[in-house]
Amino acid sequence: MKRREFITLLGGAAVWPLAAHAQQGERMRRIAVLMNAVADDPQGQAAVAAFQQVLRQLGWSDGHNARIDTRWAENNVDRNRRYAAELITLTPDVVLASGTLSVAALQRVTRTLPIVFVQVSDPVGAGLVDSLARPGGNTTGFMIFEYSLSGKWLELLKEITPRATRAAVLRDSANPAGIAQFGAIRAAALSLGIDVIPVDTRNADEIERAVAAFARSMNGGLIVTGSAAAVHHDLIITLAARYKVPAVYNDRFQVTDGGLISYGPDRIDQFRAAAGYVDRILKGEKPADLPVQAPTKYETIINLKTAKALGLEIPQAILARAVEVIE
Repeated sequence: MKRREFITLLGGAAVWPLAAHAQQGERMRRIAVLMNAVADDPQGQAAVAAFQQVLRQLGWSDGHNARIDTRWAENNVDRNRRYAAELITLTPDVVLASGTLSVAALQRVTRTLPIVFVQVSDPVGAGLVDSLARPGGNTTGFMIFEYSLSGKWLELLKEITPRATRAAVLRDSANPAGIAQFGAIRAAALSLGIDVIPVDTRNADEIERAVAAFARSMNGGLIVTGSAAAVHHDLIITLAARYKVPAVYNDRFQVTDGGLISYGPDRIDQFRAAAGYVDRILKGEKPADLPVQAPTKYETIINLKTAKALGLEIPQAILARAVEVIE
């Protein structure tokens, strides 16, 4: 399935009750969106589109009774902080934030304005909320997974390449999630007999040098964490193909773009769910009273074209549990 077709399906997949049209004279509500991705990222654009679609179904139309201001922070700490401050000066009624860096940047600026997050790995561990059931403060949302899930990516690498003895873990060391995910992967590596090597992803040249150097030795693979793929996922997919290194990703879009295999939840669906929380907050509910929700379903996506190019035979057990196989 092509990406454009897939995004179209995502946009129409959610079933939400249509809300009544806003009454004439209703106050314009302001919604800010801080995305920790690049502005031309197709998945980011699809996510924002899905969020706005559900808002419209719930009665909030951009330019009619709501104004939506969006900023793209490109997985950059300084840019996140600058845009967080800029958005807060617009005095929005609620902010949608994607990723740990974006939420942390917003919390540096305000502890009162409501924040709904998506794609945060461990909001309690990161200090963003008090607990999942009772978030407290001004922040709640939808976690992408706990850090411990990161070990699953290494297990998957070992399943598809049983001879693997080394793994380069691509992560952003400036992102708390990147640090914690590497720790979880390193803990899992002990029982799997794999040496793990952290690879920082601050810029493209650094990534290319590290992957080229890693590929010179045999029996290795890549683990691409969410913090690494926020900006450089196209480059990482290209390098994995060029050097014929098997790579495990955290998101299905990386596999539909040519990556080998991914394991994780449906990220776009989080944006649809977040629109529901934004609607409830605009209607008077408080973030502290809305529990943080975790995914209930994780999916494996496999690209058999890429496996063939790498000379890999994907085990039948993995194929059987995959929700999508690209041939």
